[in-house]
Amino acid sequence: MNAPHRLRLDSAALVANWRALAALSGTACGAAIKANGYGLGATEVARRLAEAGCRDFFVATWAEAEALAPLGLPVAVLHGVRAEDMARARGGFAWPVLNTDQQVARWRGSGGGRCDVMVDTGMNRLGITPAAISDGTLDGLEVGTLMSHLASADEDSPLNARQLAAFAALAGTHPAERMSLANSAAIGIGRAYAFDLTRPGLALYGGVPRAELSDVLRQVVTPEAQILQRRRLQPGDVIGYNALFTAERPTEVAILNLGYADGYWRGFSQRGSAYAGDAWLPVLGRVSMDLTAICVDAAPDLAEGDWVAIDYALPQASALSGMSQYELLTGMGARYDRVWTA
Repeated sequence: MNAPHRLRLDSAALVANWRALAALSGTACGAAIKANGYGLGATEVARRLAEAGCRDFFVATWAEAEALAPLGLPVAVLHGVRAEDMARARGGFAWPVLNTDQQVARWRGSGGGRCDVMVDTGMNRLGITPAAISDGTLDGLEVGTLMSHLASADEDSPLNARQLAAFAALAGTHPAERMSLANSAAIGIGRAYAFDLTRPGLALYGGVPRAELSDVLRQVVTPEAQILQRRRLQPGDVIGYNALFTAERPTEVAILNLGYADGYWRGFSQRGSAYAGDAWLPVLGRVSMDLTAICVDAAPDLAEGDWVAIDYALPQASALSGMSQYELLTGMGARYDRVWTA
């Protein structure tokens, strides 16, 4: 591991977040680890959460599920099963969340077996209709969990209560052993949304989808970047593309091996910052594809080859950059070394 930038990943914070969300849920608590564990590394995330007691894992595709197969964990594939997926789907390392009547028929026609089912309660994205739940469409299937997904759980929308009522009305009308509605944000709304299983994603990784969760979640990921060059600007000197920054006084600058190709977005231009210990180091000028400049007046001892920590608390970084917390996590590129700490 010798990349010039790395993600410092806090195992204890990840596990603490899952335990806090499980306590708030008051029921079984799973983990959404799609998109490579929201950018952190799905295998390492899953291993740590399984050791902590998590027993339900969710990915988006069969390729994601197959990558986790060596761990032998219970994994559900949220996007269901296409005709192209059938060879993998019959491999036994995961099961589908069926989303359409065609997927239901395809799974039944292939011999069936364990599955989950998504029902659409108002988001109009994935899921079979509520009517299909009670008209016999699922007869004969081995359905573990009936689930739905809220469209606006991160805000106080009347749609939340409407979807809750629509989902609760399905109790007793289906063969599933469990019901599951709540994502990270819905856990923050209250236990009425928890049912038998919650499915947090963002909040596991330190994202804060609702203010109610802000005091219970810990930051998991901190990007760190190495200094490629240190230089001094004189008054009137500019730096970076489009000369966005002009020095008004002598200014010490460090150039970091970090840019939007690594998910450190252009929205952090003139807004982001880094730290060296307690020294605050603001971004100067435009963030480019591979390089970012920071002012290091407050850290006179920093030199070429030294490392700085990027200020990346997700709610605040989202407000600064204009990117959602989800984008900030999942956009972190493959070029980082991912370094887990206890």
